Amino acid sequence: MHSAVDARVEPTPPADARRFVGRQPIVDAQSRLFGYELFFRQEEGDASARDPEAATRRVVDYWSMLVPDRACGFAFVNCTRAALVDGIVTLLPASTTVLEILEDIEPDPVLLETCHALRKLGYRFALDDFSPEPSRAPLIELAEFIKIDFLASDAASRREIYAMAAGQRLRFLAEKIETGEDMRSACAEGCSLFQGYFFSRPVTLASHPIPQNRLVYLRLLAALQRSPTDLAEIEQLVMSDPSLCYRVLRLANSALHGLSREITSVRSALLMVGDDAVRRMVSVAVASVLAGGVATPVLSMTLVRARFCELLAPAIGAPPAELYLLGMLSLLDVLLSTSIDRILEALPVAVEMKAALGGKPGPFFRVLELVHRLESCAWKECEDLLAFAGLSESAVSALYLEAVQWAAATLRV
Repeated sequence: MHSAVDARVEPTPPADARRFVGRQPIVDAQSRLFGYELFFRQEEGDASARDPEAATRRVVDYWSMLVPDRACGFAFVNCTRAALVDGIVTLLPASTTVLEILEDIEPDPVLLETCHALRKLGYRFALDDFSPEPSRAPLIELAEFIKIDFLASDAASRREIYAMAAGQRLRFLAEKIETGEDMRSACAEGCSLFQGYFFSRPVTLASHPIPQNRLVYLRLLAALQRSPTDLAEIEQLVMSDPSLCYRVLRLANSALHGLSREITSVRSALLMVGDDAVRRMVSVAVASVLAGGVATPVLSMTLVRARFCELLAPAIGAPPAELYLLGMLSLLDVLLSTSIDRILEALPVAVEMKAALGGKPGPFFRVLELVHRLESCAWKECEDLLAFAGLSESAVSALYLEAVQWAAATLRV
């Protein structure tokens, strides 16, 4: 009997999508969803698909961009030694991430020290394809889960694993469960979590790559190397690229650890996450975009909106940084091919801004209405909005022209 987990059919990703993450459900004995294992998926012929380091970096980067559902449960992510030691995995939220230590990773002192530090941050560990060798005993003390491959193991080898882990507070996860007989055997042996084709084949999630201004990434990397860090310079570089802006906000959201706090500007997000976390974020982002990404009309429109909203801020008595962020976020649903509702669930922005982006009336929403009408040259419909801003048609035209010129100059950098 199959679980209801695979009853919902995922949409087929569009042909031009290049960001792929596969995920396969992990369920308990009652077929209730516990989480997903994430897999790297890429177009045929991409050499990085055979590079474990590149695969881990891209899973980390793409998962943060896909805006997962709130009910996803835990995300199990395969980790190379470098991803752990270099701190790349800390871009993922500690409260919902399980770091899988691969079978070829040796538990040397540096790795063990790193993993203990990650545990203190709240990350959980799973041992993937675990073999009962004495040298791997220190890893058992770290783990909350041991994954057992039922396709590659027999009952005798599994008994050795159970014996080695006896007395430890952990859960056994039976993977590659393909039949009802496999399921019954795994339950009888004490496994409490399950994964495999018997429940669901992996499904692929896709996210269109956001257009990137590649030089901005390089300038930002250079700025982050200087000490002390020039926060104003970094803020301006981040604000010049929608993708960077979004990544910083997502990273800040993961740093909140469930606390109820509002982010009203890129600066507040940078202050929250700190220099080290921003450096890691940018290094992952650069690794994923060096192969491509050019300016597009959508990117240009996003920058125009952001700058125009910022210029309009003094007229309506609003903070310029907040209105810049409002304009920057207003096209994220187009850039990410994701509904605005899902994006707003993931971003800890101010209530008024979230309401405006969700189409609810208010001062910020009226700013967006003015932007939309200017973009469609609907001047006759702008009169009430001009009165709201206390500006003449010529004054608003001048602000919009300045925003267009600024966006064009930014994309030429």
